[in-house]
Amino acid sequence: MPWDYIIVGGGSAGSVLAARLSEDPDMRVLLLEAGPRDWHPFYTIPAGFAKMTKGIGSWGWQTVPQRHMGGMQIRFTQAKVLGGGSTVNAQIYTRGHPLDYEEWRQAGCTGWGYEDVLPWFRKAEDNDTWDNRWHGQGGPLGVSRPAAPLPICEAYFAAAGQLGIPTNPDLTSETPEGWAITS
Repeated sequence: MPWDYIIVGGGSAGSVLAARLSEDPDMRVLLLEAGPRDWHPFYTIPAGFAKMTKGIGSWGWQTVPQRHMGGMQIRFTQAKVLGGGSTVNAQIYTRGHPLDYEEWRQAGCTGWGYEDVLPWFRKAEDNDTWDNRWHGQGGPLGVSRPAAPLPICEAYFAAAGQLGIPTNPDLTSETPEGWAITS
């Protein structure tokens, strides 16, 4: 069977690309993913994150023994499931720092500067909090703020404040530094 596009890897980027390309009914798109679909209940609850990063949702990779850490091997989580890292990321949405995209643009990747990719981030979002220059609503990706942060989060935020790390209500705005309860 002839394919117009073959996409290897059903992680975040591969899944989105396959979905967008297949919106054209004349396109034949094949998406290949080594892992299974997200069939287990742990994929749908934030507390399942710990189980997915070293079990059925991961390749099980780890570093070589670290000489300066007493031979310790550090788990290197890479998702092995349809949806990739977005399926096992504890339901956290984030994007790169704007300067990362600017460095790509400056390195010759035309169209990859922050102002170039920002409209695509906005188009992807269905944000329950903001609809502004940095966020969009109506897209396929549900983005929401936690309804009830845990008490341990409040202790963490208080400690960050004591260290002088500023509060930032939106880490994906023009000022992406600080701490926040993110959406």
